[in-house]
Order: sequence, then C-alpha cells, then structure tokens
Amino acid sequence: MTDALSLVDDWGPEKIVVVSHRRTGMKGVLVIDNTARGIGKGGTRMSPTVTVDEVARLARVMTWKWASVDLFYGGAKAGIVADPASPDKEAILRAFARALSNEVPREYVMGLDMGLTESDAAIIQDELGDRGAAVGTPEHLGGVAYDKLGVTGYGVAESTDAAARHLGLPLSGARVAIQGFGAVGSAAARRFVELGATVVAVSTAHGALHAPTGLDVDALLTAREEHGDHFVTRVGQGTALPSGAELTVDCEVLVPAALQDVIDYSTAHEIKAKLVVEGANLPTSPEAQTILARRGITLLPDFVANAGGVVAAAFAMDARYSGFRPDTTAIFETISTRLRANTVTVLDEADRRDVTPHTAGRALAEQRVFAAMRSKGRIPRD
Repeated sequence: MTDALSLVDDWGPEKIVVVSHRRTGMKGVLVIDNTARGIGKGGTRMSPTVTVDEVARLARVMTWKWASVDLFYGGAKAGIVADPASPDKEAILRAFARALSNEVPREYVMGLDMGLTESDAAIIQDELGDRGAAVGTPEHLGGVAYDKLGVTGYGVAESTDAAARHLGLPLSGARVAIQGFGAVGSAAARRFVELGATVVAVSTAHGALHAPTGLDVDALLTAREEHGDHFVTRVGQGTALPSGAELTVDCEVLVPAALQDVIDYSTAHEIKAKLVVEGANLPTSPEAQTILARRGITLLPDFVANAGGVVAAAFAMDARYSGFRPDTTAIFETISTRLRANTVTVLDEADRRDVTPHTAGRALAEQRVFAAMRSKGRIPRD
C-alpha cells in the first residue's frame, strides 16, 4: 500500500481524503493536488482497481493540464473503488458524495472519468443539493455532454493535426492507429476522417481491427452503438488482432486513447509511427518516453493533447449557477484554438531547448503554477 506522505513533493498534493461507508461498501479517495491557480477540478473515476497512487498521479496531470491551456483551475482527481456495472452504483455514488460534502463544491468539483456517466453527475448534484457539485450532467439539465459531444477526442485530433503540420507530416492521407474506441478514441477517429486521415487500426478490451488501406469509421461507429465494445468481433471488416497489437502496426500516427501505462520499454522499441499523441492520461512510461525520443519519434504529452475535456469543463464551471447552457460552437472553437496554439508552442520550445515535448510542456506549465504559488505566498519569496 502506498504511503500517502511519500506522494508529497514541492507541488502537492495539498490534501488526500480517503473515505468509506460500511453499509454500501463504498471506498474512495479524493486528491487535491495544487490549487494555486484555482479551485480543484478533475474527473471522478470508478473502477475495482482504483488506488490512492493512481488518483494522485492523475491529479498531478490535471495540475499541468489546466496550466498548460492557461485556464484558472487547480489539479484534482477522485476515485471510487467499485464496479461501475454494480446494481449498487447509485447508493455507492451517493455515499461517496456525502462523505466529501466538506470538500465539494467548496474545494473540489466532481466531473466524469472512467466508469461514470452524465446521469451519475446528476445523482451527485441531487445528493448534495447543489448544481455546483458536479459538471458533465445531461443536456436536459443544462450540462455539457462531454461524451456525446466528443470534446476530448476532437481536441486530440486538432492537436495531432497541429503537431503533424509542425513535423512536415500532412495529416491528410496519413495512417492513424487508435488504441481505445470509447468516448475519446471514437470522437478522435471521426475528426481524423474529417481532416483527411485514414484510420487503419482501432481496438477495445475485446480485441483490435486492422486494415492497411483504412477502416470504415462510420461503420465502426454504428457497430459500436449497436454492440458496444464487442463491435470488434462483429463489424465484419479488417483483420482481427489481439488487444495491444494495434500499437505496433504500420502507421504515421499512433494515438493511445485507452488506459495508462500501455507503452512500456518493450513496446516503445516496436512502435512504427512517427508521431505518438497521448489521448489517454499517462499512457507512456518514462522509460518509453526516452526510447521514443532516441528513435526520433515525437511524443505529444497528454496534458497538451487531451485537454479538450478541461476546456469544455471550464465552460461548464462558468455555467454551473447561471442557468444558461454553454454555447457548443464556442466550446469547439476554443478547444481548436487553444490546443492547436499550445501544441505548436510546446513543440517549438522542445526544438529550441533540444528536449522532449514532455519536458518542454511540463516546464511551461510549472512556470505558471510556480508564479501563482509565489504570488499567493505559498512558497518563500526571494
């Protein structure tokens, strides 16, 4: 078990709250990493394998992500140790929300992550009797439907296009492999096709599909809607591969958009893409990042590429108490403008300093967080 104190460094976490409820069996954790630039904001995930260490790592990514897109919220994340398919999900959610009523929404606003849906956000608001307790509620409750709109995946594709242009690799006609075809991966695939790219591989937990000349993304989206993640065994196109094999197919662009820690030392040696874009949080290990850099493969960081969700969340945060639904057109325009500009800034800085985009991007985010911490007296002033 992770010693919580061992997680603390110069940036945070500021607070780790572990909660439980005996009757429902609820166990969960909230990590507020750094609030120098604003209130803690990050998604809440539900999984039987959630750990304090995992949530703390994700909370730190949120700190850099908010700073990277220059929006004034702080890094935070929460996790619930439970099966999202459990018939007791609502009771567990309500117990979790009650247990964090001291922190929510004064210090942390819940959002959606793996295992939670728009209806779950509505349940959290209902349990705490506060529209500001969570964002990501259904549109008929005035929320921004992140998954339905596909904001994160859209942003991943926009960042990829900006990175490809920077590398002199036109996205039009480029072959793209996507690990994960959930809310992020499917939305990214749709946008990639609009930008002229060819999606040659996709995957879910049930397997992967590969077609060197391109997959029919519209057919994949329809099959996913009808069969869920099992579509890979029923769609009738491409060659079936085991999950994970999509990471090493021939392509120009690889987008890991599923889980963390999927590209390790071994996999990094086998990747054939020229550009890897982190659609998921923390998909590459530090060792893998070093290897990719040595091989001349550009790796665009998660806190740059998948920040479309936080841009949309910022709109939702602003609208929590107003009664007005956020402007969807403005959300997409802002995602495109901010993520494209930030991608170019990070890659230019990486070139200038001769470092990886991860190193350059984090340095830029750290500068913003450090300035806020210093102004607020959270660190000694010179």
